Amino acid sequence: MIFIADYGAGNLHSVQKAFEYIGVKTVVSSDASQLSNFEKVLVPGVGAFGHAIGSFNTSGFNDALHEHVDKGRQVLGICLGMQLFLTQSEERGIHKGLNFVPGKVVRFKSDNEKIPQIGWNSVACRKESVLFENVPGNSFFYFVHSYYCEPEHEDDIAATTFFAGKNFCSAIEKNGIFALQFHPEKSSEAGLKVLQNFAKY
Repeated sequence: MIFIADYGAGNLHSVQKAFEYIGVKTVVSSDASQLSNFEKVLVPGVGAFGHAIGSFNTSGFNDALHEHVDKGRQVLGICLGMQLFLTQSEERGIHKGLNFVPGKVVRFKSDNEKIPQIGWNSVACRKESVLFENVPGNSFFYFVHSYYCEPEHEDDIAATTFFAGKNFCSAIEKNGIFALQFHPEKSSEAGLKVLQNFAKY
């Protein structure tokens, strides 16, 4: 059973349906006090970082998720959910994140590519990965974002993707903390396999 955090900035039901499709039960809830009853938590997200982290804080999910991670339990962030895991974001000002992964969230800069990145792009694994087990190398996944994560430590980067003239971090794995910049729930069989890997880990 996976707890999906509803903090007012989520792509909740498409993710829930994707888990249901692969036979994994989920609970969508805005009650942060219930989070402690689950071994696995999903943090989805679409929208602006500042508004999202504000909602996360006022809803009680900040403290609840820190306690969850401190116990060594697993968490998966998707898209904006991934970005919330870092130390800070520069989106529309400087905002503090959850700091599960030291690093910052920055905006793409390019004279040649249209920002945001919207559509399919390949993902290359950088290390042995839980999430990408039995997923073919350089599989394509669906992205929608203008900002990307820059972790301080290379070891935290599980996969990269090339866009706007650079290889950016598109997946993170660190001691039970997992994060994806792309939307696995919109990424066909490869995306479903990633979700399945998280569920069984």
